Amino acid sequence: MSDPADPADTLSRLQTAVAVALRDHTDILDPLGKVCRACTELLPVAGASISVMSGTEHRETLYTSDPVIDRIEALQFTLAEGPCFEAFTTGRPVLVADLAADSATAWPVFAAQMADEPVGAIFAFPLQLGAARIGAIDMYRHTPGPLAPDALATALQLTDIAATALAGLPLTADGEELDYAWFSALPRNREQVNQAIGMLISAHTIPADQALARLRGYAFATGRLVDDVAADLVARRLPPEEIAV
Repeated sequence: MSDPADPADTLSRLQTAVAVALRDHTDILDPLGKVCRACTELLPVAGASISVMSGTEHRETLYTSDPVIDRIEALQFTLAEGPCFEAFTTGRPVLVADLAADSATAWPVFAAQMADEPVGAIFAFPLQLGAARIGAIDMYRHTPGPLAPDALATALQLTDIAATALAGLPLTADGEELDYAWFSALPRNREQVNQAIGMLISAHTIPADQALARLRGYAFATGRLVDDVAADLVARRLPPEEIAV
């Protein structure tokens, strides 16, 4: 983590980059990557990620800064619990200064799975545009410790910039959350999960939400990630019939 001489200048340049990306209709992943890199430059955190979502069934991680935060995101998606979901659901920041001590009550399974990871603290912030809920930004640090008031203020500014970068995403008719139908057209990191869900729908004649629930349940029961189980299904190493209730 670097120590920039002028955080205000970094934030100003970041806002300009996002504004230019929106004006020119360029790929949103580049400004999102800049936001995550700014998190590690301006805050006492080791990594950051940005996800868009419309509930636990419809969620996609758009950017992760490193393998540790990628693991955090994969676990949350597999378990459908964790700071990212809580921040999205409540619309409030989730500040866990000591993951080992403070998360067991809120997300017991997630906390247990994270026990061997190099993560001491997690901070999650909801991404909102007005009343619309569009996702969350997660940050982590290797050692336990809170965000000081000035760091928290900076984190909130970065969160606002990230939300602005996502301003072009389609919302539901009431304007309160992302339109989940949009996810079907999104180039996904988890394309194999969608394919696996389709295979389970066909094999068991069940709706998509039940197929995802079965996939998550099997992953949890076997101590694996949803992404890995999906890969086995798609590659025919695992027959859909084994993914039972």
